[in-house]
Amino acid sequence: MSMTEDTATPKRPSGFWSYANPVKFLGFSERVLPALWGLAAIALIVGLIWGFFFTPDDFRQGSTVKIIYLHVPSAMMAINAWVMMLVASLIWLIRRHHVSALAAKAAAPVGVVMTLIALCTGAIWGQPMWGTWWAWDPRLTSFLILFLFYLGYIALWEAIEDPDTAADLTSVLCLVGSVFAVLSRYAVNFWNQGLHQGASLSLDKEENVADVFYIPLLVCIAGFVLLFLALVLYRTGTEIRLRRTRALQAREARLDA
Repeated sequence: MSMTEDTATPKRPSGFWSYANPVKFLGFSERVLPALWGLAAIALIVGLIWGFFFTPDDFRQGSTVKIIYLHVPSAMMAINAWVMMLVASLIWLIRRHHVSALAAKAAAPVGVVMTLIALCTGAIWGQPMWGTWWAWDPRLTSFLILFLFYLGYIALWEAIEDPDTAADLTSVLCLVGSVFAVLSRYAVNFWNQGLHQGASLSLDKEENVADVFYIPLLVCIAGFVLLFLALVLYRTGTEIRLRRTRALQAREARLDA
């Protein structure tokens, strides 16, 4: 093959980047979604029933300790959802793959719900433990700001009509908000003061919760991760179809004119 023929033939993306093709992405999501929904349901049902009904009360916190089966997984996913949005936004800014921008958009409502669950369950746990529903603790405050960034991200997508411009601006907002995602995770390490306890899961065995709570907590975390993946894949597919529909409607409108 000559140099001219070789350079004139566009190279198709391979491996991971091949899923930037909307058709291939939709095909992949349709294949894996049934398994993800099923595994998420099994993990959540097993983990929550095990955690709430088959673990003992804590000697200090009583039955309120069982809120960790909702609070810890939702807090982890609230932060990791923003990290996923950051990665997808960077891919959009660097490689201009529309699927990545739509994946970030799709993850935002899931992330905001996870953040809201974490805030609400934290308040429910904090009232009997701290004697107040809310305190301007470093981690709580940074989590609240992260929640507001989620709302701002969603609002910015809705406010801008041109999808590429919206993707550009929301990607920049995602970069800025990532500071608070990091603070939400490591605020207790940055500041010694604060009411919030240390990590429930750690490489240090002394900081982990007791084994009787630990294993069902891992099952719940697995369920939340699988649920997040399923929701993001499903919503990304919906966003791709919506964009196609709008493109067809715009084309028909131009032909009619």
